[in-house]
Amino acid sequence: MKERSDFEEALSAVQAFGAGAALTARIADLETRLQGKTRRKAATLLADDHVDETALSGALTIKRLSAQIDVVIHALGILTSLPYVLEPGEVIESLSLGAGNTGRQHDLETDRQIAEFKFIQWRGGPESIRQNNVFIDIFNLANARTKKRRVLYLLDKHHALRFLGNRRAIPSVLSKNATVHDQFQAAHQDKFATVHEYWATVQDLIEIVDLRDIVPAFSRTMSDDVT
Repeated sequence: MKERSDFEEALSAVQAFGAGAALTARIADLETRLQGKTRRKAATLLADDHVDETALSGALTIKRLSAQIDVVIHALGILTSLPYVLEPGEVIESLSLGAGNTGRQHDLETDRQIAEFKFIQWRGGPESIRQNNVFIDIFNLANARTKKRRVLYLLDKHHALRFLGNRRAIPSVLSKNATVHDQFQAAHQDKFATVHEYWATVQDLIEIVDLRDIVPAFSRTMSDDVT
């Protein structure tokens, strides 16, 4: 209960300093008003404006408490999706709910499918890091020794498919992950130069499913984000 109280106090302090357009305006105002001020006058101005350690402490508290938000989203996203991605009678064999590699080969493995989940909210720009992560999931699914369905569940598959169809160089995509780079080289050597070339050979193996189409929570959330 105390941690919740600390978070509420921290949030209140940060909101008091400013949020959204109000934050941008306040920062610009402070920049202008502090120009030319001495230490004493600056301290007086800040005190009169109620800019003190409270807001800073609040911001640091929020940052600390939200440090694992990606893990929370990954875990809750998979758990919320399970009733919609499993078929009647399908049995869960293993789950990897933490973001990143937790020692299991896939986020979900059942008696009928292996699956990876990506809860990326695409922005429409270059997005190289998001693209890299999608490619790694595609490779891991394609490279698995299994006769089960191979499924990549994500949000807004249009962006993922557009990336998979482009001619970005594979060495660039795998440059930040030496382990997967070496695995890809061991499996394919220099057979594929671009993402498009590789995807063309594995696209019939892998299903890409847009969670917005099957999980009501994602459909509502993404709609709210747009508006």
